[in-house]
Amino acid sequence: MVTTLNKTLPDLSKLELLDGNNYKLDYILFNYPHVDIVTDNSCSANIVVADDTTKKKFEKDNNTDSLEKKYGADDAGKKKYVVGKWIKFQMVNHKPIMEHVHEYENMTAAVLNEGMDMCKILQANVLLEKFPPSWSDYRNQLKHKKKNLTLQELISHMRTKEANRLKDEESERLKDKMKSLSLLILLKLTL
Repeated sequence: MVTTLNKTLPDLSKLELLDGNNYKLDYILFNYPHVDIVTDNSCSANIVVADDTTKKKFEKDNNTDSLEKKYGADDAGKKKYVVGKWIKFQMVNHKPIMEHVHEYENMTAAVLNEGMDMCKILQANVLLEKFPPSWSDYRNQLKHKKKNLTLQELISHMRTKEANRLKDEESERLKDKMKSLSLLILLKLTL
């Protein structure tokens, strides 16, 4: 089905070409405030350059070192917040384990991005302690291993364990369905 739009276009013949004299300058953005544009009604613009003292004051005020001191680029409060969030993190049973792992990786990256170094084995062992209650047997099994795992190795193990766990749960559900179906068939046969 074809539909047509009856939309009127503006008359473009009334537009004038820009020749440099027939426009008004409303605003302009610069990196340095020591350059000002002065306009008047005659559609012309005059550029006024500030003196050297204004330039030096601007450069002094906007120096990155002074901005970091003024606004605290290396904020100790932010470090404490990121570390506190990382320490308080805990996994729960009702959320998929790999979502927790992704969240933990992001928090660990945030701690590392704050300039705090952390051993990879420590990262893995902390994650191990954050396992949900349903993973306590697996946590204990990993604790008794002699080899220390890095965070990436632990995550790889967890992916495998989660895939096996989901597969086992699916086969259990299938077995339960088969039992209930066979019971239903037996009931129908006896009636």
